[in-house]
Amino acid sequence: MGDWTFFSNHGHVLVCLARDSDARLRDVAVQVGITERAVQKIVRDLQDEGYLEISKRGRRNRYRINNRKALRHSLQAGCTVGQLMNLLSKADSGKTASKKVPSTPEELVHQAKPLVRPDTRIDNQIESRPEKMATDSSRDEGEPRQDKPEPKSAQPQDAADKPADSELEQGQLF
Repeated sequence: MGDWTFFSNHGHVLVCLARDSDARLRDVAVQVGITERAVQKIVRDLQDEGYLEISKRGRRNRYRINNRKALRHSLQAGCTVGQLMNLLSKADSGKTASKKVPSTPEELVHQAKPLVRPDTRIDNQIESRPEKMATDSSRDEGEPRQDKPEPKSAQPQDAADKPADSELEQGQLF
């Protein structure tokens, strides 16, 4: 498939801002696939031509699209931006099995495929949870090891089996 699309980057940015009027330009850049600086230039072009109004809301910008403004090309002169956005929003609402386009970098990372297979053991996990990850050589990989008590024969059972304190002090046991 070729690298061309039906809309220019200006159209893509306008569609993104129509979907989310509080979107960050960084997020719009990720969705469109261009740099944040290019999105800033496009937003300035759209604002200068009257397609977009920008207002400040706290530390964020809010974008309002002028739906009455006619499209720029002579072939679409009878169509307004609002009609185009309505058409595209109907197409979006009619999709049933479409993937959600990530609107933030965090969502983009969340949707990305993992670089490590899920069944791969990671050293950090082993160090942070040794009781869960340690395995016995007789068991399958991944089963937790059960610490077994020493056999009863190795443990002294009565006072006669216990070494005398004097024997310990003299080192006669070793």
